[in-house]
Formats: sequence, C-alpha cells, structure tokens
Amino acid sequence: MIFDFDHPPDRRGSDSVKWGKYAGRDVLPMWVADMDFAAPPCVLDALHQRVDHGVLGCGSPPMSLAGAITEALERDHGWAINPDWLVWLPGLVSGLNIVCRAIGEPGDQVLTAVPIYPPFLSAPRYSQRRVTTVDLRRAESRWVWDFGRLDRAITPGSRLLMLCNPHNPVGRAFSRDELTSIAQIAERHDLVICSDEIHCGLVLDEEIRHIPIAMLGEAIAQRTITLMAPSKTWNIPGLGCAFAVVSNPKLRRQVLDAMHGIVPHANVLGYAATEAAYRDGEGWRRKLIEYLRVNADRVEQAIAGMPGLSTCRVEATYLAWIDARPLALRDPVRFFEDAGVGLSNGADFGSPGYLRLNFGCARSLLDLALQRMHDAVLARDVPT
Repeated sequence: MIFDFDHPPDRRGSDSVKWGKYAGRDVLPMWVADMDFAAPPCVLDALHQRVDHGVLGCGSPPMSLAGAITEALERDHGWAINPDWLVWLPGLVSGLNIVCRAIGEPGDQVLTAVPIYPPFLSAPRYSQRRVTTVDLRRAESRWVWDFGRLDRAITPGSRLLMLCNPHNPVGRAFSRDELTSIAQIAERHDLVICSDEIHCGLVLDEEIRHIPIAMLGEAIAQRTITLMAPSKTWNIPGLGCAFAVVSNPKLRRQVLDAMHGIVPHANVLGYAATEAAYRDGEGWRRKLIEYLRVNADRVEQAIAGMPGLSTCRVEATYLAWIDARPLALRDPVRFFEDAGVGLSNGADFGSPGYLRLNFGCARSLLDLALQRMHDAVLARDVPT
C-alpha cells in the first residue's frame, strides 16, 4: 500500500494537545512527542470493527493480543517471551510511576541519567523516593553513559535504575556493550532496572537493531521490568494501552500489587488497536521509518548551518536534541516561539539551554520550521 506522510490530517481546531498549545498563533508545534500522521489503516479498520460491535463495556485483553505481541517481539528483536510475563497498563507514564512505587521503600534512591524524559524525574518524587541523576556525556557525534559516574552515584539506599532505550531525548539506541555495562552495574549493586523501550520500533539507523536489555541473559532478565507500548511507533498515544514485560514472578507481583486500587485497566479500543498494530502494522512502520530517516537528515543538515546550535545524529525516535547554549539566550523556548517554532524546553529534561524538536511531521512543515529557526538565529549576534 502507498502511505501518504506528506499530507497528514489537519489537527488545528481539534482536540490535539500538540496543536492546541499555540491555537490562534502562527507558531508551528514541534514540541510534544506526538506525530502528526494518521494511524495505520489496519489500526483504523480494527477500531471501526470494534466500535461496530456496539458494546463498549469493561473488557480484558484477549489471548490473541498477547500472541500478537509475543510474535512481534520475537520477529523484531529476537526476544522470546512468555505471555504470562505481560502486565497491562493504561500508559507508559503510569508504568514508570507504578514501578517507582513497587520497588523499595519511601526514602530509597532511584537513579537515572539526564537529559531524560521528564516523568523519569517526577515519578520517583511522587513515590516518596529520592531521585539521583548522572549526566550523559557527549562524545563527538553521540551521547554516552558515564559509567564511572553512575557507579559512584550508587549508595546503600539505591534500589532502582531507570533506563530509557532508545533514549528520549538524545536519540540513542544503546549498543550491546553499553547495555552490558549497565547490567553489570545493576548486578553488582543489586538494582532493579526499569527499562522504558517505548521507542524500540523507531530505530532509524539501518546498521542498528534494538536490543532489549532483558535479552542479555537470564540474570539480568530477572531484575528487569521492561515497559513498552504501540503508542509512539504507530502514533496512537490517545488510546491508552501499554504493557510491562516482567519475567521474575516476584517483581511481577510487586508491580501488580502497586497497581491495586489506583490504576485503571487499559480500554477495549486500546486493546483492539494494539493487536492490529503489532500483528498487521509492519508495512506501515517500515514506510514511516523511511520517511523519518529523511526528516532526521534534514534536521541534522539544517542545524549544522545555524551558528550557535548543534545536534547529534538521531539513531532512533523522531526527536532531535539541540544544544542552544552557545546562543546565550535568556529563554531559548521563547526565542524560537517568537520566530514561529514551538520546541520543548531542555530544562524539563534536566538540561537547561537545550531544546527538543519533534520531526514526526510532514516534510513541508519541518522545512518551514527549520527555515524559521535559521532566519531567527542569523538575525541576531552570536556571542564569541
């Protein structure tokens, strides 16, 4: 089938959080991690069939859904899981908060690396845990972990290490060696790993394959809670369906216990869409990756021509992490909003002076946004 990513639906005036933020203003929304593309036809067909049934009562995940996910994980990542390991969630952010509640006790330490998706920083605090961050390090054209700094940050009260792979916002798909180093640190200090792998279907680099950290071996699998969802890859975040893969029965029980009484079930439309995406959405996903790969190249080339801005090549996700610190702007987000481009604030990710740009949009919109940024940067004096 031919999928038209150049002409997505017009989201202005709709219920879109992304577009509603700048309603009535000439500001292109390139901020929240929500693509502009319509969901795959197979997903829309499944939703129509489910709605046509007419009854939208309480539902449970069908066995066919678990089968679609286990088949997809083995097909895409070579990861063989047992359907009994699946824990259904109403969203990945809920999963992050549940895991923080499930592991350790109030006052215990949760570790993660910044910059990082903002709920990694808020979830521990909401659970009365202490969050400790270490800085990712920029090494030439990519961001990497500082394993020595991570090791030194661990205390006797450390219980949980929160990993994001592929990484939001720096766009890394971590290598086997990097993941092995993280696993060794977790084993040495008896840490549980919560691995957010929601962007695993969005690896853009043709030389890289996503590696779930739980695949490294049985020992690391027994201390890992992997969070996944179809929401980013197939652009259905509004349907509220995610899942955890937890092979360790004790950890799985802790997660389920932490959910009791406060976490709603995923909804029946989310189940239907998730099954269709994992079972029949591969053709659409491959075409999406081709489109995003070109968009990523355009962003990289354009930013290279803007004095005072820099970025690294995006290996995965549809998000570019931009260093705007050399511009010495009081408010980088406001500066680019005034130029007609709405970006995410790096301070929310633990890294002030940076910006995140979402290039999951029509190429014409992306080119216009990049041109506006280029013009704004060249219209001001850059400190030397």
